[in-house]
Amino acid sequence: MAGPQQAPHLHLAELTASQFLDIWRHFDADGNGYIEGKELENFFQELERARKGAGVDSKKDNLGDKMKEFMHKYDKNADGKIEMAELAQILPTEENFLLCFRQHVGSSSEFMEAWRRYDTDRSGYIEANELKGFLSDLLKKANRPYDEPKLQEYTQTILRMFDMNGDGKLGLSEMSR
Repeated sequence: MAGPQQAPHLHLAELTASQFLDIWRHFDADGNGYIEGKELENFFQELERARKGAGVDSKKDNLGDKMKEFMHKYDKNADGKIEMAELAQILPTEENFLLCFRQHVGSSSEFMEAWRRYDTDRSGYIEANELKGFLSDLLKKANRPYDEPKLQEYTQTILRMFDMNGDGKLGLSEMSR
């Protein structure tokens, strides 16, 4: 006897942190930290094309209804936008390290404590080696296995995400984003 039939869904390959960031930047075209408005419509249309390409075709024809259903499921704070943390829940990102990163420095007091702890040379910046130490400790705290190449990739991804002036280090204003 066959088990209960599950609704078809898109099985995506796990994304690396770097691939996730590329997708984020593709859809957050204006760089404001949200996928919203036309960006959200573009995201949803590409998602639907990928679902159809994978042989997953939903019965509903109305794109607006599908978008409402999707947003109800994934827009956790119901603000009508997709934030990075929400996208990380939608797309299978390896280790979900971005969420882990965000949760570790959730409050402003935790953020400042982490800043002081990892700005070891008191330069006012978190350089790549200091960031790498932070990420290593973060992954250990979250019981997430990693190796040196993966740690290097995560470090470079965080720099790509937050190093707005491209100097290879994070200033306080960049990190507070």
